[in-house]
Amino acid sequence: MSLKVDIRKLELFNKICRQGSIQVADSLSQMSGMDAEIEMAKINFLHIDDVKKHIGDRNAVGISIELTESPYGNVLFLLDPSDSKELAQSMIPGDMGGDDSSGFSSMEKSAIQEIGNIMTSSYIDGWANVLNTTINMTTPTFTYGSTAKIIDEMGGWPDKEMVFVLDSEITTHDTDLDLTVYTFPQLDSLVELVRRIDVDAEV
Repeated sequence: MSLKVDIRKLELFNKICRQGSIQVADSLSQMSGMDAEIEMAKINFLHIDDVKKHIGDRNAVGISIELTESPYGNVLFLLDPSDSKELAQSMIPGDMGGDDSSGFSSMEKSAIQEIGNIMTSSYIDGWANVLNTTINMTTPTFTYGSTAKIIDEMGGWPDKEMVFVLDSEITTHDTDLDLTVYTFPQLDSLVELVRRIDVDAEV
């Protein structure tokens, strides 16, 4: 299948990522009562080899999902561990309890998983709104540890050549959360969805 897209629709790829990020910040604000804002440093469309270098070898909090409807593929959220811990603690009153072997208390881990549920569903809702479709996904998987472990928990590197990489920062009154979103779409399915959009009405 040809991957050619009307050049006037290229802005849609940026719009998809921006809308997904805005939905994340809005949902976090509603869930926590905190005024969350998101600043997108950059949106890149990278080859998978460059993505592997971008992710590197470090400890992180990873939240991954699989899209079970077009455009299919996988989405991986990577968060800084210390930022994640601060955000979790800001949402839990009182004593956090002792850390387990993963570096997070059970209450912190539960809070981060809930945050992950909100972020992933909001991000995909943003995509669906721009693409004028519905996109179902699997239950998010939470992993803390090396990026290699996180990729393994996601099911290994997806067999995709190109990846959307969104670097952003979520700011609340308590903490700043560095967030990178890696979206591994099935390109032919994504292009088909984009082609259906009325460029004059949508862009």
